[in-house]
Amino acid sequence: MAEFPALNCQSVSYATLLFPNGTTNPPHTHPRAAELLFLVDGELQVGFVDTAGKLYAQTLQVGDMFVFPKGLVHFQYNAGTSYAIALSAFGSASAGTVSLPGTLFATGIDDAVLAKSFKTDVGVIQKLKAGLAVKP
Repeated sequence: MAEFPALNCQSVSYATLLFPNGTTNPPHTHPRAAELLFLVDGELQVGFVDTAGKLYAQTLQVGDMFVFPKGLVHFQYNAGTSYAIALSAFGSASAGTVSLPGTLFATGIDDAVLAKSFKTDVGVIQKLKAGLAVKP
């Protein structure tokens, strides 16, 4: 809405996604909208995990579309050798984004809770948190 105010109260929004080769849009969710992604240029690996834990993944080519259901964890990854450009449309003017790495490792959840949840030790959790820390 900030970039295109005409979308206000229309229950839709969009985003342009630019992926240099080797980059990812890490696992995340949109709690208030499904997402329809259209690949404009390049190649992009995409996928989502359903509520039964099944992964649905595909490598998109120019002109392909992929739907990420509302609220499900999904990702995009450019494993290609050139830039990838995609357009995403959302079924909400305020889809929201919950990035899993940031939500889990950069919000102050206790290291012991995370270590038990991921069946690892606190040292591994601290390394993950350090890798996600904002660099000054």
